[in-house]
Amino acid sequence: MVDAKGRNMKCLTFFLMLPESVKSRSSKGAKKGSPTSSKLPPVCYEIITLKTKKKKKMAAEVFPAKKPSATTTVQQYQQQNLNNNNTIQSSNWQGLYPTIRERNAVMFNNELMADVHFVVGSPGGTQRLPGHKYVLAVGSSVFHAMFYGELAEDQDEIRIPDVEPAAFLALLKYIYCDEIDLSADTVLATLYAAKKYIVPHLARACVNFLETSLSAKNACVLLSQSCLFEEPDLTQRCWEVIDAQAELALRSEGFCDIDARTLESILRRETLNAKELVVFEAALSWAEAECQRRELPASIDNKRKVLGKAVYLIRVPTMALDDFANGAAQSGVLTLTETNDIFLWYTAAKKPELQFASEPRKGLSPQRCHRFQSCAYRSNQWRYRGRCDSIQFAVDRRAFVAGFGLYGSSCGSAEYSAKIELKRQGAVLGQNLSKYFSDGSSNTFPVWFEHPVQVEPDTFYTASVVLDGNELSYFGQEGMTEVQCGRVTFQFQCSSDSTNGTGVQGGQIPELIFYA
Repeated sequence: MVDAKGRNMKCLTFFLMLPESVKSRSSKGAKKGSPTSSKLPPVCYEIITLKTKKKKKMAAEVFPAKKPSATTTVQQYQQQNLNNNNTIQSSNWQGLYPTIRERNAVMFNNELMADVHFVVGSPGGTQRLPGHKYVLAVGSSVFHAMFYGELAEDQDEIRIPDVEPAAFLALLKYIYCDEIDLSADTVLATLYAAKKYIVPHLARACVNFLETSLSAKNACVLLSQSCLFEEPDLTQRCWEVIDAQAELALRSEGFCDIDARTLESILRRETLNAKELVVFEAALSWAEAECQRRELPASIDNKRKVLGKAVYLIRVPTMALDDFANGAAQSGVLTLTETNDIFLWYTAAKKPELQFASEPRKGLSPQRCHRFQSCAYRSNQWRYRGRCDSIQFAVDRRAFVAGFGLYGSSCGSAEYSAKIELKRQGAVLGQNLSKYFSDGSSNTFPVWFEHPVQVEPDTFYTASVVLDGNELSYFGQEGMTEVQCGRVTFQFQCSSDSTNGTGVQGGQIPELIFYA
């Protein structure tokens, strides 16, 4: 085509069929009584010419999305679909959405054009869900084999009793809408569905969700599930939490829900940071729950029966004598011979042979992050009187703060009372009131929390201490804003809670004691 100036133009020509009413509006201003106007058929043709460009554009760029009305938004369609209420009110609903992703999202859990149905869930709690074979086959190789493979069966209804309806809906939502919708209640079931239908990106998202929500309360259950799903990274994260916060993990409700194999792996663990009496009591709690699962009376004999050989993984001879005498020896789970032999193990020069492991667990070795390059003392510093010394810190990976290292008296030996506290955004995560004795040196002296406190990366926490004791003590100086300690990098900043002068450059709380 040549323009008015004789230049060649690349163009596209479209013949559009327009209603007569539109044509009459477009030809407004034409002379009345034109001989051609009266002969037009009910449908007329109009030519539109568009210049072409070298760069190709996506549909969303060519056709900018107009805001659909309140009754036709994607969100409302999806809400309808979640409830399986799939009435599409517009006959031209496709025109409301500029991208294939949005149009596919309308089909999510929608009866429109559905060519397969799934009956999902165990008997008594099933839900019938519509699907579209092509979309499902594009999203999962398992669905592709099911619908288009060599052994494909032409079934209108497929029963899936081993997947929860909510988890299957989450799987469908990812395939149709490219959206990941996870919650603490459904993430494990969704992970199972993603693994079953080989949707790796959704499975990875589930694992990431579990890792970020990992705590002592759910670590044992997630350990069991991670082994089932063959997720070694998640398994390692679970062990890190269980080792560092062993007593909290063993006393959690979730510990009683694990399978026997996971129980044995925990009882066998060399790095458990827990008293053996706590391990023994946790095993008895698990045995009681296992009796209920097997519909057995929770008698002493049945508890011993369900524990089986796992009882010998408990290192009973390593308990303190008082713990054994007042706890394990009177539990009834040990036989009379076992109890007598263990008492002889404690007291006799010639120790009997035991079936129980007798070497103490190694536990975890605490690490110390020291934030000062030097320390000093002066005749008028560092004074206390009930004021707070505080510092803020952040880490680049999950760690477990077990306590603080504090300076002691610069005027000879002295005893201090210390109230330590760890907070996040004002919420107290851990605190303890204890005493420590300083020998007059410039060394640091540890003060511990009752249980290690889990801290997550990229969030600032506030470490505080209120000391009561000798007026003068050592203090740190030449503080560092960033300290690399093993695999963990600490960043420090001043805290508004500090009323006694401690900050990044100097003061108290020279060390954070942690596991990682």
